[in-house]
Amino acid sequence: MGRTAKWVLDAMETIMASKMPLMTVTETQYINPFIKKIRFKGNLSGMDFQLGYAVAIRVGDNDHRNYTASFSDIEKGILEITFHLHSDSPGSRFMNNLNVGNKLRISNPRGHKQYDNSVKTQLIFGDETSLGLACAFQPVLKGNQHQFQFYFELDEENKNVPQLLGLENYTIFPKNDTFRNKQLTEQLPIFQTDGCLSGNYVLTGNARSIQTLRSVLKQKNIPNKNILVQAYWAEGKMSL
Repeated sequence: MGRTAKWVLDAMETIMASKMPLMTVTETQYINPFIKKIRFKGNLSGMDFQLGYAVAIRVGDNDHRNYTASFSDIEKGILEITFHLHSDSPGSRFMNNLNVGNKLRISNPRGHKQYDNSVKTQLIFGDETSLGLACAFQPVLKGNQHQFQFYFELDEENKNVPQLLGLENYTIFPKNDTFRNKQLTEQLPIFQTDGCLSGNYVLTGNARSIQTLRSVLKQKNIPNKNILVQAYWAEGKMSL
């Protein structure tokens, strides 16, 4: 998702209006200046928010972005998304300016299956853009008695955000360090356990970091079916 001609987005919204519910902002919370959680309310009947599924939101005349749900309740019509306000980009600027009472339309959620109840060991990897996904995953993993671990590579100013969001079993790594170095990645504690071959690995966030970690997983003979990849952004690109 990225830049599209304004007339195309206008036409899509007109044609698809019946399938794009109008959501109202009911709550906003800044976890810190860079992480903002927003709760929306609207008619979500018929929608299916599988873990990791994202909705598209128009963030400007020519721009739309995908955002992963951090919480959803179809019956009550509640959707929460945790946004990373990382720059003066169209998405960050739009979400930073959203206030209670504002309205917007969302697309039907879609994406790739990221959760397998039959696999009892789960590792979710990502960065600030993955914090909402972790919030969605945690209650399911705990409720179904999985062994789970979150690995986050975060900027210094965001190191306390997982705790503020109520996340557990997480390890924080500095940006541009471990997951830019294959040898350091090979030494991660997860690879020193007997159960690493039977676990699921959900890799999200920065495409370059994902590439390094995926390469090590392949080297460790982790089956392809246990490596679930969804890059949210890539350096030098406006959007994926």
